[in-house]
Formats: sequence, C-alpha cells, structure tokens
Amino acid sequence: MDRGVDSQAVDIVPEEREEGELPAGRWSALRRTWRTRRQRLVLAALSILLLPYLLIFVYLVGFIHPVSTLMLRDLVLLRGYDREWVAFDDIAPVLVQSVMMSEDGQFCAHNGVDWMQMRGVVEDALDGEQTRGASTIPMQTVKNLYLWNGRSFIRKGMELPLAVVADLVWSKRRMMEIYLNVAEWGDGIYGIEAAARHHFGVSAAKLSRRQAALLAVALPNPIDRNAGKPGRGLRRLASVIERRAGRSGGYITCLYD
Repeated sequence: MDRGVDSQAVDIVPEEREEGELPAGRWSALRRTWRTRRQRLVLAALSILLLPYLLIFVYLVGFIHPVSTLMLRDLVLLRGYDREWVAFDDIAPVLVQSVMMSEDGQFCAHNGVDWMQMRGVVEDALDGEQTRGASTIPMQTVKNLYLWNGRSFIRKGMELPLAVVADLVWSKRRMMEIYLNVAEWGDGIYGIEAAARHHFGVSAAKLSRRQAALLAVALPNPIDRNAGKPGRGLRRLASVIERRAGRSGGYITCLYD
C-alpha cells in the first residue's frame, strides 16, 4: 500500500522576492535607523536654536565676558583679535551718549525692539521703497553674539525674539556694557577699550566728546569708516552726533542716576 501524502506535513516555501529587494526585517531596521537619525537631527537643531537663550542667562554674571561670532571667526582663522574688556563705569559717559544718539535714541524706552521703526521698515518694503535701518542696540548685540552679518529674513526672524529676551533678562547697563565690549571698530579691533587705544591712544575712560562722536558714527561700517582718520563725510556726521549727545540727558536715564 502506498504511503501517500501526509496531510499534516506542509512544505514551507520561502517567499519569493525580486532581485535586490531587502527582506522585511532589514527594511524595519533601516526605518528605525532613519527615524533615530531624524530625531537626533531635530534635537541637535533645537539645541543650536536654544543655546543663545541659555547663554543670555549665563551672561547675566558680570565677570563673564562674552565674545562675538566675529571674534570666534578670527580665532578659527588663526588671525587673533584685540579686545580688552572694560566695565561700564570705566567708559566715558560721552561715548555712551554718542553711541545712543547715533545707533538707538530710544534705547531706554523700548523693550529690545523699536516696533514703530520696525513697522515703518515693513511698510517701506511692501511699497517697494528703499528700507531704512531699524536695528536697536539689543538687536545689534544679539546679532554680534550669536548670529551673522548681512541682511536676511531668517537672521532677522531669529534676532527679534533674542533681542526681546535679552532686554528682559539683562539690565540696560549690562546690555550697553556687553554691546560696547563686542562691537567691531576696525579689522580685528573689538570693544571700546581697544578702539579708543587703537584710534586715539587713550583709554575708554578718557575719550573726549569729539573722539566719542567719531567712534559712534564709525560703528555702522567700521572697516571702511576709520574713526582715527576720518574723511569729510565722517567728520560731518560726527559733528551732528556730538551736538545730539550734548542734549541727550533725557534719553539716558536708564543708564545714569
């Protein structure tokens, strides 16, 4: 008698797959790997975005002396830089007055962003007109510390909330102290102490009203504008700022008693 086919025995035939196709288990492993990498990239991006906000609180501590992204660039390029930190009380008031009148006359009044000026810039841009500057000292400070130069909507979008938070966390004196110690005043020249000594051979505490005005008007373009060797246009701008600084008493109440 023939044995026949055992009804309980089932031959398992491997599932056929096209040449080059990965097994299902391998696909699952790859998907998990990609998902893990995406999560890590998202976490890394969030960490980079949040780091400046953390540093804002770190820089509350007075003995910590922040450096700018341009200073870090010079270090990476092995060029070095000249910067000597100086406390706010060791900076001539005429310099502070001149910088405020040149860069941000409403420094004591706004919360990091001059929203009226900003609205005007947006309206001009929408109308196709040439836009004017609306960057406040807090905006310039966070840009110098954390961001990059050049006009960019992305940079501006990052700059605005950073400026508001920094203005909320730091005192106005601390804000001005940091700004004046990281601002660029020439190739490799950072901070008011190095600038005063480089351009005029005096300390920041000994600057005259004229010297202070020249340094203030050089800030928007410190590479092309030489405060120590000013051209006619720069001298004319300095004269305007010198007069404004002399009448700035009501604008600087948040910095001096």
